[in-house]
Amino acid sequence: MYLEKIKKPNDIKKIPAYAYDELAEEIRKFLIESISETGGHLAANLGAVELTMALHLVLDFPEDKLIFDVGHQSYTHKILTGRKDQFDTLRKYQGLAGFPKTKESDCDAFDTGHSSTSISAGLGMATARTLQGGKNTIVSVIGDGALTGGMAYEALNNAAKAETPFIIVLNDNNMSISENVGGVSSYLNQIRTTEAYLELKEDVKNKLRTVPKGKNMIHRIQSVKSGVKQLMIPGMYFEDMGITYLGPVNGHDIPAIVKVLKEAKRCKTPVLVHVLTHKGRGYLPAERHPARFHGTEPFDIETGLPKKKRTSPNYTDIFSTVMCKMGESNPNVVAITAAMPDGTGLKRFRNMYSDRFFDVGIAEQHAVTFAAGLAASGIRPVVAIYSSFLQRAYDQILHDVCIQKLPVVFAIDRAGLVGSDGETHQGIFDLSYLSEMPNMTIMAPKNKWELADMLRYSVEFDGPIAIRYPRGQAYEGLQENRADIEYGKSEWISEGKDVCLAAVGSMVRIAIDVKAALEEQGLSVSLVNARFVKPIDEEMIEKASKKHKLVVTMEENVLCGGYGENVRQYMDTLKSKAKLLNIAIPDTFVEHGSVDLLLKSMDMDAEGITKRVLDHLK
Repeated sequence: MYLEKIKKPNDIKKIPAYAYDELAEEIRKFLIESISETGGHLAANLGAVELTMALHLVLDFPEDKLIFDVGHQSYTHKILTGRKDQFDTLRKYQGLAGFPKTKESDCDAFDTGHSSTSISAGLGMATARTLQGGKNTIVSVIGDGALTGGMAYEALNNAAKAETPFIIVLNDNNMSISENVGGVSSYLNQIRTTEAYLELKEDVKNKLRTVPKGKNMIHRIQSVKSGVKQLMIPGMYFEDMGITYLGPVNGHDIPAIVKVLKEAKRCKTPVLVHVLTHKGRGYLPAERHPARFHGTEPFDIETGLPKKKRTSPNYTDIFSTVMCKMGESNPNVVAITAAMPDGTGLKRFRNMYSDRFFDVGIAEQHAVTFAAGLAASGIRPVVAIYSSFLQRAYDQILHDVCIQKLPVVFAIDRAGLVGSDGETHQGIFDLSYLSEMPNMTIMAPKNKWELADMLRYSVEFDGPIAIRYPRGQAYEGLQENRADIEYGKSEWISEGKDVCLAAVGSMVRIAIDVKAALEEQGLSVSLVNARFVKPIDEEMIEKASKKHKLVVTMEENVLCGGYGENVRQYMDTLKSKAKLLNIAIPDTFVEHGSVDLLLKSMDMDAEGITKRVLDHLK
């Protein structure tokens, strides 16, 4: 097996060329078998095997730098840099990360996890290398989907003016860019990147600059050349920006990719290599359903079906059902997503009300301001975005929605800890960054029924409003506690006299166990479902601080700027004698691992919180 010979970076260069296809199939087999046990991003990685191999054949690690956009497709890179034996720990607590991590290997050049960033980061590295007199190669890989993000175009615009070598690889598995028109394109690619051509082009430019009207002659020559290229070369969009375009090339033909990458290395300015790949290649279920295998739980290889069957709905399912019902009853309700109709549960809404469904691509900033325009025109937009991705649109929420107090509903999925995707995907900042925005209202449901009630409340609300709910199974307890939602009011679930637990959203379920444990210690405990994070329920806080020795706030959000800190600030104005304990995530980035393990590691599970409460009372 050739894969067994890959122990460290650059070992692929020892593999004979005739064995490349066999090595690619071994890598695919390993990925399928490994991810079927651990879960992870399968389809994108299967599609990028040959591309990654070609990059490793052309580049030298860790001297050269390879920056992956998002990083979903970085598994083969990890294998080829000697991390194959760690794949049984993939996305597990303190194990191998599912995305590039500089602290994991010096062959990972830049931490990624969000989309449309690789060109900016790569151009920064290329510019730094030139300033420092370096000679290494910098390559950024970006997918066609990530090109819908505005930041990618900002970077391309900047790159077009850069006088420094820099390679951008467009990994295209769906984008409608012109197909290769035949041998002329390949021939021009080769001619335009030879040393002789590049030297001749510079010599001609330099000599023309010294003669009268030379600059005008240069402009005319370039105009004629561009006209010819328009007829013969696909990708003229990039050429017109000022970036040399090479391709398209078959992304599963290793010699062809290696050839074009070597041509790209000869360019003295930024160049874009267009590579066509097939997402999910080599595994039929992933080829047929690439979206389902984008990020998958452990699955049965033979059938492609998840090993663990869901027996009850998750919060995304509840959101999906209620959205469809609201769409039926209210023709002004529309749904917006940023390239995630499946992940956010809007696929059913799209099928039922296609004219009121808008997938704007990976463009969260545009999604929010687009929603603002709809709201300003009398429509009720519901913007469904994961918590971690919504922070990319901070300015648009603040400037375009909140200042005008527009009735935009933010359905914030994956709020709180999300687990295996780690630091870049944990939704632990939304309560903080939304709470500081004037005119914003923030809610969090304790169970599936409250999510439904909050959604119905939100589309009738006159102003910006956010509902944050967690990943995973929807809590079905406390069904009997379903008081009508009243603006800014919490819900008293039980009343005691020693300790008051004020829990936000997902923490209510844990608070029930904490309450039981404290009562076993002889304490009388109140339980409050906070419901509203902004505005906080001042009446509830006054009552809690007067009646109890200790008030405990519980939230799955960072401590700084969250619900607990706002409660503390208000209690300080009351000059309350009651103590206050804030249970929240420390102000740090939380690594990957199961949610239960992560909560336990931070003493935020029922056992840890109970101990902290008892210690605080002492």
